[in-house]
Amino acid sequence: MRELRYTAPASLAEAVSLLSDAGQDPRILAGGTDLLIQLRAGVRDAGHLVDVKRIPELNVLEASPEDGLRVGAAVPCASLVEHAAAGELYPGLVEAAALIGSTQIQSRATLAGNLCNGSPAADTTPALLALDATCVTAGPGGSRTRHVSELLVGPGRTSLEPREILVEIRVAAPAKGAADAYQRLIPRGEMDIAVVGVGAVLQIADGRVASARIALGAVGPTALLAEEAAASLVGKAPDEAALERAGALATSAARPISDKRGSAEYRRDVVSVLTRRVLASAIERARRRA
Repeated sequence: MRELRYTAPASLAEAVSLLSDAGQDPRILAGGTDLLIQLRAGVRDAGHLVDVKRIPELNVLEASPEDGLRVGAAVPCASLVEHAAAGELYPGLVEAAALIGSTQIQSRATLAGNLCNGSPAADTTPALLALDATCVTAGPGGSRTRHVSELLVGPGRTSLEPREILVEIRVAAPAKGAADAYQRLIPRGEMDIAVVGVGAVLQIADGRVASARIALGAVGPTALLAEEAAASLVGKAPDEAALERAGALATSAARPISDKRGSAEYRRDVVSVLTRRVLASAIERARRRA
């Protein structure tokens, strides 16, 4: 068995320095719920685990109507799910985080890890994409900020550089009359990965949809935006006909494959149904905030 080094830096600068040692083949360890399984299965390799849970910047969890949401990369999903202000402001994102594994897994798994694992079926990625979340990263070249959509490259892959650390995820404060929602379909009652996942954010003003974003998971190589479906809602009354049309257009945006979890045709049908349901949930919440 290959020798594996373990380090738990206490500062961001130290972590970046450790990751810059290419000879050690380092991997970031936050929750480890994906990484440790992948190492055991031989899907990924590592010579050095850099545990980032002690770094203060990666443990930030703040939510307010004025400043929005900040979630450090080492914050477990359970902390986000239990955060009252986050649940009030971003119920869809919290819904997605609450679906990851079991209670025990949620006490370790992180929002950042779910994103960086690069799974097309990740629950929180469509929710973050719908919210147009941004990521703050740090590396040898300094800090930079980019949208979640810019990180999504393909199955198991992101645009993060090999020596770059995701520090925190940020979501802007909700606009007046705006709300989000997330739902998925799984074969079992719990602890399974999505056959289809849908996240949405809508803003209602004067009884009509002022803006909308719809994101789909598990129906493409990455989570993707159903832009035509979202655009079809803008300026319209959010009635059943509008939701039906958005569901049909979302189906057109999907690029699913057939596998043992479901055929491509089945997934397209589910996209339409889930899109309508998620939009209905977001509309109900948005009306309460209008």
